[in-house]
Amino acid sequence: MKPLAECVLYTFVDAAYLHGRDPIEITKKLCEGGSDLIQLRAKDWPSEKILETGRRLLEITDAFGVHLVINDHLAVAREIGASICHLGQEDFFDTGYKHVSELPRGRGRAVKIGLSTHAPDQAERAVAAGASYVAIGPVFVTGTKPTAKPVTLQYVRWAAGHVKIPWFAIGGINLVNLPDVIAAGARRICVVSAILDSSDVAATCRGFKDALTTSASTDDRD
Repeated sequence: MKPLAECVLYTFVDAAYLHGRDPIEITKKLCEGGSDLIQLRAKDWPSEKILETGRRLLEITDAFGVHLVINDHLAVAREIGASICHLGQEDFFDTGYKHVSELPRGRGRAVKIGLSTHAPDQAERAVAAGASYVAIGPVFVTGTKPTAKPVTLQYVRWAAGHVKIPWFAIGGINLVNLPDVIAAGARRICVVSAILDSSDVAATCRGFKDALTTSASTDDRD
């Protein structure tokens, strides 16, 4: 699998956006479309269902060389052998953790930890806490978190100049506003609804990946 530093497109199998579709088929389409990481996010599912589904998704992501990320459920990520677990501020700092080394070890393999951040001080704290990557957002208004105040492109510009570990812009990003996100300094993005709500998941995914790789090629020539 690619090192996180070489990953640019982070997509989701989000239970709220499946619309009755099979998560296995969606995962295949995301992989075919060029995803580098795929997160299983199912806020309303019991851990047993996340565990069962995660095992099935991992067979696909491993075959494509794609990182599987489990949202919130660290024990599940370890048990099934996912490479990453993503945690929010409320799951990590608000529960008293200061460093990823303090998280319970439990059984199973060690996993990398990604952390959500919504402001520069949170990003700095996440980096100091040993996060493998941070999410920067929500950049724009997003239906996945309708009550969250957008951090705007200003936070993206700050991250481009200050965050030295891999970071992903997230929140309301689509193919129309993607050029603005890239111009602000983002080289890695997370996309949920713009891909999962499209009529052709794989093709839309490829559209994002092509835009990101073209941008990277342009940077290399400059």
